Amino acid sequence: MSTPAEESGGTKGERTRAHILATALQLFREHGYESTSMRAIAEKAGVSVGNAYHYFESKEHLVQAFYALTHAEHLAACEPLLEHEKDLAKRLRIVLETKLETAEPYHHLSALLFRTAADPKSPLNPFSAESSPVRDEATELMQRVVDGSKVRIPADLRAELPSLLWLYEMSVILFWIHDESKGRARTRELIERTCSLVSRLIGLAGNPFLRPMRREVLDLVAGLRTGTETARARKRPRS
Repeated sequence: MSTPAEESGGTKGERTRAHILATALQLFREHGYESTSMRAIAEKAGVSVGNAYHYFESKEHLVQAFYALTHAEHLAACEPLLEHEKDLAKRLRIVLETKLETAEPYHHLSALLFRTAADPKSPLNPFSAESSPVRDEATELMQRVVDGSKVRIPADLRAELPSLLWLYEMSVILFWIHDESKGRARTRELIERTCSLVSRLIGLAGNPFLRPMRREVLDLVAGLRTGTETARARKRPRS
């Protein structure tokens, strides 16, 4: 597997940044996230501690850069495949299967990071404010999945669907992290069976008889989001 540093062109600064990130990921794999210090990363990368902090303010920023890297690799893999596909179930499968393929080299590392990311108070949590850039981009990808499909979707559901599909993707990734089957066969089966199910449920959402249930679900989602945003606002430092 090539490293971020090996794949990076660009300026000397960009190469140095990529090298520090690749070194950090190597040390995270070997020693774990908590046991790896910025000083150890700098020494292994052959740069000063100050230089390491110049590119990454903290270990958390290194992991956020790792999230951004894997997302960029995912986009590069799935976007050409989405270009000519209109079936929603197949579009979902493209996104999830390419996610598995591009993330597989990082499976062990992802499991190690999950120990910290599972903490609701951790900035590495996928729901944290610090993770919002990659979360927003991943949700935007699901927006393109929906917009590029031929399925008819009620306007109220369409507005919420990308976020709901991102949560679906997160549940698949969580399953993948814990999947030790050969070739992640269990995760692949999960994707194959649930993509068609999710697509059918979305297609049924426009049924007039299901409108009260749909509204109830969307009201629940809105309430949960408001509660989350309220909790985040309470944590923000006062100016």
